[in-house]
Amino acid sequence: MKTTFLLLSFLFVIQPAKSQVKSPEPFGPLPTQKQVDWHEMEFYAFVHFSLNTFTNKEWGYGDESPELFNPTNLDVRQWARVVKQAGMKGIILVAKHHDGFCLWPSAYTERSVKNSPWEKGKGDLVKELAAACKEYDLKLGLYLSPWDRNHPQYGKPEYITYFRNQLKELLTNYGDVFEMWFDGANGGDGYYGGANEMRKINSLEYYNWDETYKLIYQTAPKTLVWGVGPSEARWIGNEEGRAGKTNWSLLRQKDELAGKVNYTEFVSGHEDGEKWVPGEADVSIRPGWFYHAVEDDKVRPLDEMVDIYYESIGRNANLLLNLPVDRRGLVNENDEVRLNELVATIKSDFKTELLAGSKVTADNVRGNSTEFAAKNVTDGNKNSYWATDDAVKTASVEFDFDKPTAINRVLLQEYIKLGQRVKAFSVEAKVDGQWKTVANETTIGYKRILRFDRVLASALKINITDSKASIVISNIQAYNAPTFVKSPEIQRDKNGTVTMKAEEGDVIYYTVNGKTPTIKSTLYKETFKYNKAVQIKAVAFNKEENISSAITTAKYGISKERWKVLSASSGDMNTVNRIIDGNPNTDWGFGNDSNKLPQEITIDMGAFIKIKGFTYFPQQVGNNLNLISHYEFYTSADNMKWTKQSEGEFSNIKNNPVEQVKMFGETKARYIRFVAVSSVTKAQTVSIAEINVVE
Repeated sequence: MKTTFLLLSFLFVIQPAKSQVKSPEPFGPLPTQKQVDWHEMEFYAFVHFSLNTFTNKEWGYGDESPELFNPTNLDVRQWARVVKQAGMKGIILVAKHHDGFCLWPSAYTERSVKNSPWEKGKGDLVKELAAACKEYDLKLGLYLSPWDRNHPQYGKPEYITYFRNQLKELLTNYGDVFEMWFDGANGGDGYYGGANEMRKINSLEYYNWDETYKLIYQTAPKTLVWGVGPSEARWIGNEEGRAGKTNWSLLRQKDELAGKVNYTEFVSGHEDGEKWVPGEADVSIRPGWFYHAVEDDKVRPLDEMVDIYYESIGRNANLLLNLPVDRRGLVNENDEVRLNELVATIKSDFKTELLAGSKVTADNVRGNSTEFAAKNVTDGNKNSYWATDDAVKTASVEFDFDKPTAINRVLLQEYIKLGQRVKAFSVEAKVDGQWKTVANETTIGYKRILRFDRVLASALKINITDSKASIVISNIQAYNAPTFVKSPEIQRDKNGTVTMKAEEGDVIYYTVNGKTPTIKSTLYKETFKYNKAVQIKAVAFNKEENISSAITTAKYGISKERWKVLSASSGDMNTVNRIIDGNPNTDWGFGNDSNKLPQEITIDMGAFIKIKGFTYFPQQVGNNLNLISHYEFYTSADNMKWTKQSEGEFSNIKNNPVEQVKMFGETKARYIRFVAVSSVTKAQTVSIAEINVVE
């Protein structure tokens, strides 16, 4: 008994005490668990589908009849299937856009699906989508436009009660809503119950956002609110789906709510922001947000979609990709094909992770503890992390391979529950025994993905060169993505001369008969002339890798070689032909303080042409794009008697300055006249990159 006691005493004395290393303290603004869950969604769908789908508009004016809403084959389960197969985690539905039409049978208005032919007025699209999301294990989000161009009381206190009543309907009748989306477009001209007038509001004050948000959180505490007001996530500042290379999840929201922050700052956030307000990058898979048949051949190229992925999710932002449901009530086939191509490319890029089997070391580990060891960045556990001592704000972690390994992608994640810390970092690869810098970057945040030229490395090193506080990294991965062949560019000038470009070393094959190009099609060797209406399809081919690009499609009417600008109200007539030269990167401006808007330009097309619409391509180069907001368009057979074919607004052009397409009934004309009625900024100078007609 005594011997046993002595042995136990000996073991107690010599047994070392278990290391107790304190975890890093949180630093700066922190995300809520709701926001962490939102970050982890990463990629989800936007669906724009409403009256605008049937009126061929981007923004309805508010006077359109609900009876126009009549999809022929609406199938929300098809939407959910497409979204689920793409690996997206949810769908945000535009339940009410600016024209005030509601996709659910709201008790507070007659302007809804209950007065449409769809399902004989008994339908509830929000309810159907909520059920489809549940079936496919997707989260449901909803967009409710604060602006209502139909409601007679918009701009008055009574409208706020209406707006909040509809919020309550959406947040109580359809289950959990992961995100409530409030558009920043607020106030302007509209129908307003027949008033047909301009109504301006102060969007920071009119809606009393503090009370509105309180209502949301009392009704649906699980809902994250995006957009205007004291939101939990922010717009990324553009509609191109791209975050800044530097992207903080922080925002000086107090300044924003006081009107002291310009939306251009949203692309990068604020390093000194006092609140966690991460960025969401929204973009449509087509030029427009709503479906337009004329855009069926204008789905974004695959290379652009891949760039968007890397410049949103790969830059610490969530990606909200819009799928404009067509008049049938389906995600269009062209959009589904491009989405599937995108997903296949990304899956291929991240097929095989390369660091899991490497030897991992770091030049500083918090308290020399295994709890915060460098190996935590490769263990696949999102809740473990490599951390440095409190005073250490620069450190390196190195991965050594058994044999030289090809690498061209690196993915990094901070443990954001303790804050966003890293201000700058670099990536080095050991090539032929020498360290080579392959990337110098700034922020990391929830997720950062780098693309660089392929290197054959015996080791990889991540250097954190500047940090707000001690370093806390939860995940580092590396990949060798397959070579990606970019699609060729196609251009045709005024005279019908066609030029194609591909990356150096790639060759181009093309067709002019609408058929899919292959390596047996015509090989592009030099520019050629094709002045008839044509659909050109081209593919780039990399002989070394024996792989081809996605197909580029370009559709042209009769060339403009006979077009001539006859007159313009003002502007330099020596450069006016820029608007018909076929080059969207050149532009021409007209109007000034002495020659105020409206301004007009008259063009002779040189022959009679059957046309059914026109296009205005806004200026693309420069900080001030001098955008036109309202227009008129006329046609004539003799340059004397003119018929107005179209008038209205280029809605949302400020945030989405893409080619504007306006359709009308087919007419035969030789002369066209375009009138710039007003500008986006109310300035007197506007510009045009290209004017064209739709044949």
